[in-house]
Amino acid sequence: MSNKQLHPAPGKMFYHNAEFMESEAGRPIRFLSEFFAPQQIFAQEEIKNTIVFFGSARTLPPSEIAKRKKKCKDKKELDRLNRLAKVAQSYDDARELGARLGRWANKHHKGYAVMTGGGPGIMEAGNRGASDVGTPSIGLNIKLPFEQHCNPYLDDPLNLQFRYFFIRKYWFLKMARVLVVFPGGFGTLDEMFEMLTLIQTDKYAQRMPVVIYNSKFWKKALNWEFFAETGMINKEDLNLFKFCDTVDEAYDFITKKLDEQDEDFITFTWKHDEDDKIAKKTTKKKK
Repeated sequence: MSNKQLHPAPGKMFYHNAEFMESEAGRPIRFLSEFFAPQQIFAQEEIKNTIVFFGSARTLPPSEIAKRKKKCKDKKELDRLNRLAKVAQSYDDARELGARLGRWANKHHKGYAVMTGGGPGIMEAGNRGASDVGTPSIGLNIKLPFEQHCNPYLDDPLNLQFRYFFIRKYWFLKMARVLVVFPGGFGTLDEMFEMLTLIQTDKYAQRMPVVIYNSKFWKKALNWEFFAETGMINKEDLNLFKFCDTVDEAYDFITKKLDEQDEDFITFTWKHDEDDKIAKKTTKKKK
């Protein structure tokens, strides 16, 4: 516990004392607020299911890169733009896929929304696609020193701000029916592998479709088969996701899987009764 002195706020409730709420002592309350407030907001907005997009905040659409290159005189910036151009099509594809899945959701199911991290790049593209067709557009923003800022395609009531990564991840997963992972860096890898770990360990629904978009990028970035060759994962674990290279391919795969899901689809699958069964078996073995 910090030794920093807390200045009282005479006559005010403790939770109205901003200094306390921002202190180390107030951290558990901040945790709880980020757990419970989104739940009420999603209920108010009648959001029950989400289509989640992950991907880099740095991604720019091809048209924007071309525009910037014409005016650019700085060699370092020009080099950066040329590197980003290699995956720039991902922005347009994410926007188109967001719109097509949004139309599917509008027509077939109630309570669907497109959810992203709420920032620029791929996140903006996914939210933009949803906004194009009137599908609820959620952004789970995170407080960071750089890169992260709210994109303009979020619905105001669904533009949420988080301080803690682990609670933000919880809300990414809580109502997710499908995950689409576009090219990205450390943040995208972190989110993708946490999701795959939860699926692999049966902490999350096995039926959830996971699309890893742009196989050329991802297979060059990671040697997926080598994980299985060295026994770090089972060969069957490579079937937990599907590589897709076109919007049509991703859309067809996702909607087919979503149509197969029933209304009682459960995401977090591990239940207390299963824990009890395991505990009883362990006790019997000890006896």
